[in-house]
This record gives sequence, structure tokens and C-alpha cells, in this order.
Amino acid sequence: HLLLFLLFVGPFNCFASYSRATELFYSLNEGLPAGVLIGSLARDLRLPTAGGQHPAVPQPPLSFTLASRGLGGQYVQLDNRSGELHTSAVEIDREALCVESSGATVFGGAAAVSSFSSSSESCLLLLDVLVLPQEYFRLVKVKIAIRDVNDNAPRFPVPHIHLSVPENAPVNTRLAIEHPALDPDVGTNGVQTYRLQDNYGVFTLDVEENESGERTPYLIVMGALDRETREEYVTVIVAEDGGTPPLVGSATLTIGISDINDNCPQFSDSQLNITLYGNSSLGTHVATVHAVDMDLGSNAQITYSYSQKVPQPSRDLFHLDESTGTITLSSKVDGDTPRLHRLIILGNSPGCIPAVITVLVTIIKVMMRPPEVVPRFIANEAEGVVYLKELEPINTPIAFFTIKDPDEKYKVSCYLDGDGPFRLSPYKPYNNEYLLETTKPLDYETQQLYEISVVAWNSEGFHVNKIIKVQVLDDNDNSPVFSQQLIELSIEENNVPNAFLTKLHATDADSGERGQVSYFLGPDAPSYFSLDKTTGVLTVSTQLDREEKEKYRYTVKAVDSGFPPRESIATVTITVLDKNDNSPRFINKDFSFFVPENFPGFGEIGVISVTDADAGQNGWVALSVLNGSDIFVIDTGKGVLRAKVSLDREQQSSYVLWIEAVDGGDPALSSTAKITILLLDINDNPPLVLFPQSNMSYLLVLPSTLPGSPITEVYAVDKDTGMNAVIAYSIIGRRGPRPESFRIDPKTGNITLEESLMQNDYGLYRLLVKVSDHGYPEPLHSTIMVNLFVNDTVSNESYIESLLRKEPDISIEEKQPQISIEPAHKKTESASCMPTLVALSIISLGSIALVTGMGIYICLRKGKKHHRADENLEVQIPLNGGINLHMLEKKPMEISNI
Repeated sequence: HLLLFLLFVGPFNCFASYSRATELFYSLNEGLPAGVLIGSLARDLRLPTAGGQHPAVPQPPLSFTLASRGLGGQYVQLDNRSGELHTSAVEIDREALCVESSGATVFGGAAAVSSFSSSSESCLLLLDVLVLPQEYFRLVKVKIAIRDVNDNAPRFPVPHIHLSVPENAPVNTRLAIEHPALDPDVGTNGVQTYRLQDNYGVFTLDVEENESGERTPYLIVMGALDRETREEYVTVIVAEDGGTPPLVGSATLTIGISDINDNCPQFSDSQLNITLYGNSSLGTHVATVHAVDMDLGSNAQITYSYSQKVPQPSRDLFHLDESTGTITLSSKVDGDTPRLHRLIILGNSPGCIPAVITVLVTIIKVMMRPPEVVPRFIANEAEGVVYLKELEPINTPIAFFTIKDPDEKYKVSCYLDGDGPFRLSPYKPYNNEYLLETTKPLDYETQQLYEISVVAWNSEGFHVNKIIKVQVLDDNDNSPVFSQQLIELSIEENNVPNAFLTKLHATDADSGERGQVSYFLGPDAPSYFSLDKTTGVLTVSTQLDREEKEKYRYTVKAVDSGFPPRESIATVTITVLDKNDNSPRFINKDFSFFVPENFPGFGEIGVISVTDADAGQNGWVALSVLNGSDIFVIDTGKGVLRAKVSLDREQQSSYVLWIEAVDGGDPALSSTAKITILLLDINDNPPLVLFPQSNMSYLLVLPSTLPGSPITEVYAVDKDTGMNAVIAYSIIGRRGPRPESFRIDPKTGNITLEESLMQNDYGLYRLLVKVSDHGYPEPLHSTIMVNLFVNDTVSNESYIESLLRKEPDISIEEKQPQISIEPAHKKTESASCMPTLVALSIISLGSIALVTGMGIYICLRKGKKHHRADENLEVQIPLNGGINLHMLEKKPMEISNI
């Protein structure tokens, strides 16, 4: 559209006296329905109308046309005759079309003829309207300001906002909330205030506005905080705009209270009394002390140590683990060992006075020593816990046990006590050696921990238990499992962006990272679907259109974090449900049919093809004639247009009908198409050259113009119809330094530069252009002189005008222009050929019955033979002989070295 616009307006830049420009300004609210009057161009431009100031003087009808139906043109309807501008069925959404920015932004390209322009203050719909005929020609710049309405509620960018406040924060502490609410509306319709749904009596909100008008909420502490009393506050923050009525948006606000070191360790008891047998083996557990610190993290870290009051012999006899507070026997108890030990233990934390607990250990002397159980572990062991991987093979060895009597007086036996897939058997040929091994594979998902005892007893009945804990280590032996292998979803088309579809759920029986499941889209998933890796939430980032695609089917994967990772696959199917969002669409916006005069009544003039992309009842279409229903009728089902009476060209040469198509949706949508019916005539008018308007006009061509660049055009119309109005352009005479540098397109009349211009090529070029129609039996033609001045500037216009006044010495090189005719099998053109063939057949049949019509029949047969070479072929034919709407699509182009 940009190219056509430049080609049309460009020639008028050379003849400024023939053009005028006007600017009109209107304003309207966004979101208005179709048919709302925006303004009347004819009235506001004070243009004369039929029956105006001089009713006796016939006034040519005015014509108003959008220069190009760009992005902005779809939002308005312009009445071509009255110049009234109305809103169209496409609703204007200010927030979607005008993005607020510091400077103007034009949608659809910087040079678009109709577009949107936005700034911090306004949102403008820009339209260029052409007013014809030539007596009133002007280019009208129409600016429509789109006023904002409060149609958007404030929205927080995230649904959950987290804020951390130290528990020692003083009253009136201010903390900025990093995710303020957004509102696409502007001015007072934007976000104005914030409030908390529940402030718990210790919080409030304040709003600060910066120089650019952005409002940021601040959380203010109004009371004392204590993490040990309450470590988290959950409330709702509400944003409200200034519209009438106001709209609100909300998000969850979680206020976490961070810890400071304001608590010290404490023991639950002040003293422990422990009894220990004198025959206890080394490493025997004596006691464990445990202190509690209400703080968190490093503030709650406690270490244990002996007080300086504990004598060294007691320190040597009992080992204290400084991290766990566990006391174990570290030396043998003999006859010289004291029977009572007072262990004073301190619980230490940074910046605190140590907590104190006393452990009294009483040692009881034992005369007979119990059997000894000495383990030698084969599997990994730490602090009495054996670690085995699941799926270890049967008969995996765990440990050797040596059973003996320290006094060597009694016989010692042993057995295994406890449940689990284990056995303890003598290891031959050695005496008192036993092997502990598994009897079947272990499964972490079934049981993670086993506790068994190796029990030894002597003939005197003295028992000793050696407790062993077996911890089963998890292996990545389970794949994630989806709750459904086929996930069937549906969503209505025209959904909001980032619409929620579903939340996928898969479980993994493994533990830890091996059981953590991540979600991924399969390679066959379209890019506009998103799957949250952690939560499994499936969304679609763009609007879906059922008419574009109704079914989506792709795979999703659930992958665990084991090594190597294991995965499973499920299939997602999405059905896009139809909404009545498509109006019936005609194959062409304008239909043209050529009918011979005296066309019989109820003959088929043509077929009006219309489709509706919606489905079901929404896609059912009914056709009706809005005007001329007393002469024409249309078949609703087949779209066949017929005339009730015979048509006579001497009474009326053409008819313009408006056909309405209404679908079956609720509410119903409709569209209209223009039908032009022309009665065929003979070739009695030569082509009329509209541009250039004079043989004395000229155009400056810069030497830096690139080969292949369009220079100008010759534009002509023919008042005849049919083949009589098909126009061809050709250059029949040239003069200039190197005249072969320019060529003309025989179909469009566009003149382009063929070769690069050199220093010697400067000067005036005169091209004699022949404009010929394809009339039968004799083509008619006109000529026009195209003058091109190759130079950097126009420094002496009088010299150029003197050259133009001289009679050009141009030799005529007559050459018939060749125009390729497009095959008629194109669907959009074949419809206009069928009525002609039907009409010719009917006339031929009628001429057989009428002796007086034999001459007409013979002429028609001759015409048919003449065009036999072009059988099943047709061309685009202008609709009328006056200044056609094709003129409105011609656009100017400035030739330069860009």
C-alpha cells in the first residue's frame, strides 16, 4: 500500500497547484460499538453537496476514500458519498494499540498511510482520506484521539510478593515493595492507592510518587516484632485505581521476620544421673546432653565442652563430642578407676553465657565379664550404621563377627535377632567366626532402615547385644509416573495471553534429588506453549485461533534428577473451542459482472461466493440483497444472482447492488459486498490520459537513481467497458542523451530506469507514450509526452520550459505492446466470465428462432472466432469510464539515491 500511495501522490508533488491538504481532528472513547458517528468530512470541510448553494448548476458527486486500508483503516467505516466516518465492527482497544512511550510510535511502519501514533499524552488514529473528483481533490489528514476509559483493573506482575523484615526493626521502618501493581489505563484511571486487607496491628502502607508519576507502595512497621513469637505474616495487598467505579487488583503479600541472635542455649534439665557397668566395652554410649536455642541458623549453633572444674581423669575416661553432646567410654574401667564422676558440661553459643548441666556417672563393679562381640565390617559403616545400596545382589556380605569369652571359661553361642532379609551363619572352618549377609535384594521404597542385633550368651546365661542399624541407600531405579498418560484439554479461542491450561502431576518413588521431578515440553510442542519446569503449570502465551488450528497434540516429559536421569512421557491434546469471532467473508470485496443488454429475466448473472471460518451454527451464512430487490434476487443457499426482468442498456447502463451475508452466531455477525453489473457496449472512446496532465510537465530525475527504480507513470482510463477498456502502454518515440535508459511497463504504465546514469547522460529526455485500448473491431489510442530532466537540481526552470516548447524531433517506432493475460482458471476471476458465456448462448439460441436476429447471431459468431485464441482467458477490466477508484490507489515516489 505504501508503494501505491507514493506513486499516486508523487506526480502531484511536481504540480503543486493541483493539490490541497487539510487536517481534521476528532476524538472518541475506546471500546465503542460499530456504527457510532465520528464525524462528517463533507460537512467539516464545507464541501458543496448536491442541491447546495447553486442547485441549478449540476455538481459532480463527491467521493471519499481511504488512501490505504492499513492497520488503522480496519477500525473505521467511511461512507464514500456522504463522507461520514463511523466506528467499525472491530473494537478499538487503546491499551492494545497505543503503547505508552516517551516518543511517538507508529504501528505498521513509519510511512504507513493509516496507523496509530502514541505518546505519553495521547493516542491518535491517523488516516489519510482522498477527496475526488479533481475539482475538489485534496488529501485530508484525519487525526482521531482515542480517549481512555477505565476498562482495566490494576494487576500485580506476580501473584505472590515476599518481603523480609528483621525482628529488631524499629517502629516506622519503611520497606519498598518491589512489585507494584500495573494498570494499562492512564491518568486517574491508573493505580492511585494501596491498602492491606489485614495489617495485624503492626503494619501499614504508604505510597510515594516519583517525578515521572510512578507510585510505589512502602510497608511501614508500626509495632514490635519477635520472630520467636511469630515468624511470618500473610496478608493481601490491594491496589485500587481512580476510575468511576474504581477497579481493584490484589496479590498475596508474605512478610517474613528474619532472625537475630537474641536467645541463648538452655538445657531442659540441670542434672543427669547415669549408671555404668564396670565391664562395659570401649565406645559404650554413656549419655547425650542437648541444649535448645530458639534462634535460627548460625545464631542457633551450639557447641559442648567440659567445664574447667572437671578433673583430667574424668576427661580421659569419658569422651564428649562437642557437636552432638554425646558422652562415650574412651578408656577401660579397672580397679583404680573412681566409682563416681561429676561431669559439668557447658552449652556454648556466640555472644551468650553458657548453659550448664551436670552428669553424675556411677560405675558399678562387675565380677564376671560378659561375652565379647567384635565386629569387622565389610560394607560401609559409620557410628554403628551400615550403609547398603538398594538392589544389591543376594548374599551381599555385611560384616564378620568374632564371638569369644574374655575369661575363656565358658562356651559362647550367638544368634541374630530382628526382622529383615539378613542371616548370621558360622564361617567355616574357623571357630567363633560368623558372617552377616543379605538373603534378598533390598528396596528403599519398601523399607529404608533395619535394626538388628547380634546376641551372644555364655553357658551361665549372660547375654550381650550388639545392635546394628542397616540404612538402605536409595538408587535411581524408578521413573516418574504421570497421573494420566493422555491429558485431554479444551480452551475457547481468543483466550487471554498466558492463559492457564492445566497443572501436570507426576510422582517418583525415589528419594531426595532422585525423586524431584522436572517438567519439559516435547520437541513437537509449538513454541507458544510454556511449561513451568518446577510446578508443571502448562500455559499458552498467545491467543489461539480455531480457524487457524483446531487441534494440538504434543508430548510432555517428566524427568527426575537422578544420575543418569530417568523420564516418562505423556501426551497432551488440546481442542480449541469455536467462538463466533469471524464475520462472513466474501471471496471479493467488490464483484463485477458483465451482462449483454437484453439479458433474459431470471438468467444467471453470477455466483456470489462467501465463506465463514467459524464452525457449526456460527458458520452458517444467509445472503440477501439490501437494495434493488425489485429487480434482482439472490439464491441464499447457492449464492446465484439473477435479474427478475430483462435488462436494457439504453434505460440503464450499470447497476450497483449491496449484498449482506449474516451468519448464524449469537450475536450474529455480518458483512457486505458491493456488486457492480455492467451492460456491454461498443468501442467508441479512446483512452483518456489522466497523468501526466500536460505535455509540458516534467520530472527531475537524480543521477544517483539506481537501475530498476520506478521514475513515474502514465495513467489513463477508458470510458468503454470490457475488452474495449483494456489499456496497454508503449513508448513509440524517444529523444535524449541516452533515451534507451528508460522503459515502460505495458500493463501498469510504470516507467523505470533500466541503466545507471553517467555524467554524459545529463539533460532532457522526451518519451512519446502511446496509450491504446484493445477494442474490437478497431483499437483506439491516445499519446502523451513524458519529459524527464536528469540533473542534480533544477537551477534554470525557464531554460527547461523553453526546451519543452520546442517541437520535438522524434521518430515514431510503432510497436504493438505485448500484455500477458492471466489464465481464467483463477477462482476469483472465473465467476465474472460465466454470465457472459451464458448470455451469449441464450442470444444464439434466440437468434435461431428469429429470422430478423440472424445478423446479430453472425456478428456474435465472428466475435467468438476472433477471440478463440484467448478462449478460457480473461483480464481485469475497469468498472466504469469516469475517474475510477483505481486513481485512489496511485501513490507518489520520490526518486533518490536512498
